Amino acid sequence: MLTHRDVWNAIDALADRHGLSASGLAQLSGLDPTTFNKSKRVSKTGRERWPTTESIAKILEATSESFDNFLLGGGLYFTPPPPSPSVPLLGLAQAGSGGFFDSAGFPAGQGWDEVPVPWVSGDGHYALEVSGDSMLPVYRDGDIVVVSPTAQVRRGDRVVVRTREGEVLIKVLYRQTARTVELHSLNPEHPPRLIDMAEVEGIGRIVAVSQ
Repeated sequence: MLTHRDVWNAIDALADRHGLSASGLAQLSGLDPTTFNKSKRVSKTGRERWPTTESIAKILEATSESFDNFLLGGGLYFTPPPPSPSVPLLGLAQAGSGGFFDSAGFPAGQGWDEVPVPWVSGDGHYALEVSGDSMLPVYRDGDIVVVSPTAQVRRGDRVVVRTREGEVLIKVLYRQTARTVELHSLNPEHPPRLIDMAEVEGIGRIVAVSQ
């Protein structure tokens, strides 16, 4: 957080680095000599007064200092925001080659890339890069879908289904029973798929898409 004291300390530090008083720095910059006086920093009623951005620009120009040096020299260290959480990313075709998921359907092994997902909850989400046209016009080649292997799936959900034969399908869950799962495509040119549940290795619900 940038405080009143921090800014004035930065001005004093800048003056000190150049062997000047606060008044001397103001004069060097073409400002009124009293601009940075300590008496000007707080009003008679106790209200904090801040230097103007124009006055700061002038002292930086006069001393040939950068704004970064001004901040750092005064001890104004800003902590950058933490990076967005990321999830493992894999191409759809590659995902079917084996070795990328554990027995619970979570990403495992080597070869994964990463993609940032700010809201990720850390429960095993992963991302796949779409290929093919079965889910047009909603999902296109190159789109990235984020999948949760733990979310409950219901009829009508868009899902990723992995089979024991190595297929990885992005489809709409039309019906699921103890014996079979029926999957539909959004693209009417692709017929429905009926898969024996014994052949299904995992089903994850698509929770987001990046286009």
